[in-house]
Amino acid sequence: MDKAEILAKVASGAMTAEEAGKLLEDAEQSKRGQLYCKVSEKGGVSVYGLQRMPVTLYVEQWLRLLDYGDTIRSFLKENDARLKRKEGANP
Repeated sequence: MDKAEILAKVASGAMTAEEAGKLLEDAEQSKRGQLYCKVSEKGGVSVYGLQRMPVTLYVEQWLRLLDYGDTIRSFLKENDARLKRKEGANP
């Protein structure tokens, strides 16, 4: 059930505000740690779940970055011993 459905049920009286709050909190908790995308107000693509703020780029920038992915993977592998990792982060 998404946020709009939950709010509609509260508006219709089919669900209490307390129940809705719990469902909304559970939905937000399940998103934490997951990557997901949204279209930004300016038409860019924002990726959430990597850091505190979303990473937002325009389509052309995402495509350029994705095309460069193999180079980034090679760089990470070559420099693995020098790179730091964030504690508790998923690879």
